[in-house]
Amino acid sequence: MHRLDKDTSGLMMVAKSDQAQVALQEAIKVRSIDRRYLALVHGYIAPDSGLVDAPIARDQRDRMRMAVSSAPSAKQSVTTFRVLERFEADVSHDGFTLIECKLYTGRTHQIRVQMAYIDHPCVGDQLYGLRKPKADLGLERQFLHAYRLELTHPVTGEQLTFVDPLPEDLASRLRLLEPLSMGVTAAGDEVARLLRGAEGPKLES
Repeated sequence: MHRLDKDTSGLMMVAKSDQAQVALQEAIKVRSIDRRYLALVHGYIAPDSGLVDAPIARDQRDRMRMAVSSAPSAKQSVTTFRVLERFEADVSHDGFTLIECKLYTGRTHQIRVQMAYIDHPCVGDQLYGLRKPKADLGLERQFLHAYRLELTHPVTGEQLTFVDPLPEDLASRLRLLEPLSMGVTAAGDEVARLLRGAEGPKLES
């Protein structure tokens, strides 16, 4: 139904019937499915929320990559984000910001490309990131996790919300950063409460 980038963890949708598949594809098309991700990005993001509306196309210089582009083939790509927590810089890095991203479109590598475009690449991203082991906290995959999925059941009409807590490899990095925390935002408190209801490692507020 929809896919995750290689090395991105979290929730996915899979249709069990042709009827459900058609209905879910239409829901994605009209943007009625709420897909949210947790991302730890490099640097300090000052605003508590933001929008990135930047079209994406295949990178003409490297076919393995996508890029923000003005080419005719570029497709509209829209992501909003809310800051959950900020972390101070130290000698090995320039600080971090934990964000929640909401997708309004579903382009390949969308969050990773757009966050790199605004100079806040995902920590650990081996394709679009800094690729510096210490600054990447030793991660060898992007800190990007599809943690929340909200949709209307295509057959019953029931409103469904699924929440998947951070896997241990990502949660452990946040624990390492706790001494550098500059405080959790109101949005961070909201997400923390949501994650407390799910099993597994929690985002601590």
